[in-house]
Amino acid sequence: MSKIVERTLDFLELFARERRPLSLSDISRLLAIPVSSCHDVLQAMQERGFIYEITPRGGYYPTLRLYDLGKVITEHDPVVLRADLVLRELRDTLDETVLLAKVNGLSITYLLTFEPSHLLRFQLRPGDTITSLHATSGGFALLASLSEAKLAEVLERLRLVPFTPHTPKTVDDIRDQIELGRRRGYFHSAEQSIEGLTTLSASFTWQQTLYIVTIAAPTGRFSSRQDEAANRLVETCRRLEMKPALV
Repeated sequence: MSKIVERTLDFLELFARERRPLSLSDISRLLAIPVSSCHDVLQAMQERGFIYEITPRGGYYPTLRLYDLGKVITEHDPVVLRADLVLRELRDTLDETVLLAKVNGLSITYLLTFEPSHLLRFQLRPGDTITSLHATSGGFALLASLSEAKLAEVLERLRLVPFTPHTPKTVDDIRDQIELGRRRGYFHSAEQSIEGLTTLSASFTWQQTLYIVTIAAPTGRFSSRQDEAANRLVETCRRLEMKPALV
């Protein structure tokens, strides 16, 4: 990736993280990059109206231009238009976290997150990615989509990091998870990546692209409702795969 693009994105993430006006020296120090490089990015963003100076020596802060552009972009995102109402309905029915992710190669990027009313919940942000394919229901769903030859190649290279005592320990364990998920139409992770967290995932294809829908909840609260949740999850993916485009 271009260094100037990376630094521009670093700027935006820095302001979101710090939540306060920042001086040029603040930005340089917090990002550990030279003042001259910070100045070039800051000047370009200021000229385009994305950042303004609060007062002389009062620091810089993003304008609402970024928010306005993001709002317009989000309102016309074809995947959001297609999935938003359907996934909100699933979240409202179960009152648990519902996530939509896009598969890109062997990476999973979350596009939409719908949070429940409970204070105890699983949280991910749009743009977060997961590459631990051996310990998540979404990872099992991705692996299940691969051809047998590709699956064997990927499993041979996987690092089976033990996140919890329940994380699959061998390639055979992972294959068992995949085959079970294929038979029942959804994939299950019971505290395999995070203690106390259970997730269910199923996939659908739209415009030759694989998407994964995940339900995530604390194990204790979710254990008695897993069958209901699994049925609704599979039906939701069927609806999303068959639903005509809204754009």
